Amino acid sequence: MTDPHTTGRATLTRLADAEDLRTQLARDARVGLTARPRCLPPKYFYDARGSQLFEDITRLPEYYQTRTETAILERVVDDVVAAIAPAEIVELGSGASRKTRLLLTAMHRLGSGDRYVAFDVSEDAIREATDALCRDYPWLRVDGVVGDFDHHLADIPHGDERKLVAFLGSTIGNFHPDEHGRFLRDVAGSLRPGDGLLLGVDLVKDVAVLEAAYDDAAGVTAAFNRNVLEVLCRELGARIDVDAFTHVARYDAEHAWIEMLLRAERDVVIDIPSLGLSVPFAAGEHLRTEMSCKFTRERVEALFAGAGLTLRRWDTDERDYFAVVLGVPAD
Repeated sequence: MTDPHTTGRATLTRLADAEDLRTQLARDARVGLTARPRCLPPKYFYDARGSQLFEDITRLPEYYQTRTETAILERVVDDVVAAIAPAEIVELGSGASRKTRLLLTAMHRLGSGDRYVAFDVSEDAIREATDALCRDYPWLRVDGVVGDFDHHLADIPHGDERKLVAFLGSTIGNFHPDEHGRFLRDVAGSLRPGDGLLLGVDLVKDVAVLEAAYDDAAGVTAAFNRNVLEVLCRELGARIDVDAFTHVARYDAEHAWIEMLLRAERDVVIDIPSLGLSVPFAAGEHLRTEMSCKFTRERVEALFAGAGLTLRRWDTDERDYFAVVLGVPAD
């Protein structure tokens, strides 16, 4: 449904409302908390507080991803946008839409289009970003879409003209490796000849650099991680001693991913009466809240080929910490 509060340049469409998301959270909590290993999907980090904490994380000295990706985009954005000449930019997992401003400005300079579609699970983040973009870009039409990757990719509204789909921040790394190909095939299925996919990917690198990025000295990432327990308490009425859990981040070289975990420091129970669920955690037991896969060029090329995409550009920083990748539908 479309939010009735719209302007001539901005709309908000909810493919999932608060009750839909709460129902999905209940399902995922039941499945994940009773699984082995115990786990929760990372999309539940991003309530209003979690979204703000993540914005704080992106400014930390240890968190190289955002500033590195931004620096790459600043260097190549005109060439990337000129390669597609999009009439619209569709961003998946848009968040605060800060890096997107580089793409929007380049599109305006080129004169190819004037529409931006922001897709995110957090309505608060979309509203805040939409207000700011409408204020700062009077020429831009903005369509905010609330939904999640698992259910609503095919329902994102878009026009009939050429588009550039942006999926930045290496958010694709939060999917299990078995899901990377499916997700890219779904995205590729929405592309027509002339369209493009701009993908940000975090690259395999020194373990110490990776682990520091997910376990900062100021403890912001720890607060971000524990906030998912607060989401369970607020949305599902869970009874959890949040202080009984500590933040853990570790790199698994075999799978090339970072795991973010919450470790029970003593015997504790996560009790969710609304689900009839009582889950004991022994001291030292973990709840996995995120995996963040790291990539190589060979891995990305193989994923693109399997999704029917051709790698058009591969741009990295001088340390090969991060890559911004442009793919187009294969001929």
